Amino acid sequence: MPNLVSVPSSSPTQSATERIYQLIGRELAAVEAEFEDQARSNIQIISHIGRYVHQTGGKRVRPALLILAAKVFGEEIDEAVIRMATVMELLHTATLVHDDIIDGAEMRRGRRAVSAQWGNDTAVLMGDWIYMSAFETALRQRNLEILDTLTEATRKMTEGELIQLTLVGNMRITEEQHLDIVRRKTGYLFSSSCRVGGILRGASDTERAALADYGMNLGIAFQLTDDLLDFTSDTEKLGKRVLSDLKEGKLTLPLIRLLCSHPEVGPTVREAMDEEPGQTLLAEKVLELLAEYGELDRARRDANFYSERACTALSILPDNQYRRALEAIAQFVVDRDR
Repeated sequence: MPNLVSVPSSSPTQSATERIYQLIGRELAAVEAEFEDQARSNIQIISHIGRYVHQTGGKRVRPALLILAAKVFGEEIDEAVIRMATVMELLHTATLVHDDIIDGAEMRRGRRAVSAQWGNDTAVLMGDWIYMSAFETALRQRNLEILDTLTEATRKMTEGELIQLTLVGNMRITEEQHLDIVRRKTGYLFSSSCRVGGILRGASDTERAALADYGMNLGIAFQLTDDLLDFTSDTEKLGKRVLSDLKEGKLTLPLIRLLCSHPEVGPTVREAMDEEPGQTLLAEKVLELLAEYGELDRARRDANFYSERACTALSILPDNQYRRALEAIAQFVVDRDR
């Protein structure tokens, strides 16, 4: 079961994520079954890797967003909602398979990355296969607006990855450039998940725009928190090595601001990027500087700012338990420790 939520509890102190599980646990279970079914193939290697990526799991935030966005407009949902929620997770999974190749990542969610397990050639093709499976499922809806939304999101994600590649190791990257990458790589798929949920239920243009705005701001909050966790979490919780962004030459918001306000630390940051594999002495020095100059706290405030903007966007939607669940997710993404 997805770890967006914990096991349901009747305790009066149950968490917001547990309450979300109680609202859409049945639908998320249906998404898991659909994902498993979509990952099957009569080609043995595809089925084998498909089972592997399904079992690797994830927070399943994107399917949850689509389901909740749909249920804002009525309790009962149909199979189309489940299928499209699964499409969103398939698209996300495909991007992760490809990202791990680009990053040379060894681990993903506590398990070996597909590229580390089967090699880059197989991982590239598997990522492509997952993408095509997602679009094949989406085509069954025969809805051009949904296809336009998914196509735009996929294009923006690819553009974001390409832009990021051109800026790897660039010590002069700006806040604006980084936020543009964040919007493209993360924000658009969150936004599309919410918009498609509204489209499937006949939401008005204004309501669809509000859902898309919520999703974009939520995606930015989510990624800024991810960037922060690369500095503040630990390997066991994160499922990958901490400080991996720095080691890969990716400067995120805390470092960008540190270099802007204290350019004298530039040589230390550069040396930390070039540190020998397995060595973290200089990277930990950079972490100390970020904490000393308050950049980690500042980044946390920024994530909360976008989370609040996401909630504000929901104000025009029907005020029910599903809208409140979307608001709870906005808080969850900035409070998480993994």
